[in-house]
Amino acid sequence: VLDIGGQDSKVIRLDQTGRVIRFEMNDRCAAGTGKFLEIMAQALGFTLSSFGSAAASAKKELSINSMCTVFAESEVTSLVARGESPEEIAKGLHRSVVKRAVSMLNRVSPQGPVVFSGGVANNAYMVTLLEQATKRPVWVPESPEMNGAVGAALLAS
Repeated sequence: VLDIGGQDSKVIRLDQTGRVIRFEMNDRCAAGTGKFLEIMAQALGFTLSSFGSAAASAKKELSINSMCTVFAESEVTSLVARGESPEEIAKGLHRSVVKRAVSMLNRVSPQGPVVFSGGVANNAYMVTLLEQATKRPVWVPESPEMNGAVGAALLAS
């Protein structure tokens, strides 16, 4: 399970019965989270709902090297000032998040299908990039942003 929410991202490997075998969470830096994508969408003048399709429409991709939201935003501002296309910057930002997610996925669960949950899973371009990068099927449940709440409710019941 790859869960990318607003504040953190995590990968959970389960056994055949659904028990957790391995877990890794990236909560040190917001650069791989939904909040990061939201901030970058705003900086480029996109709505969050149009950000993925804007990135998908780019002809080429610009590399975003900063690993921190503050530095990435500064890098994006510099790219905009140089006259780079917002769509191409958006594509680079999406790839940056996918690169971090795939790195965690490969450490925790290098094989098998991926269930993608969290609000970021609503971004169809992120799903496409994950499938391309992992060469694995990526399944997105209905209302992926609700998975954590549903799981907590089931445990509480």
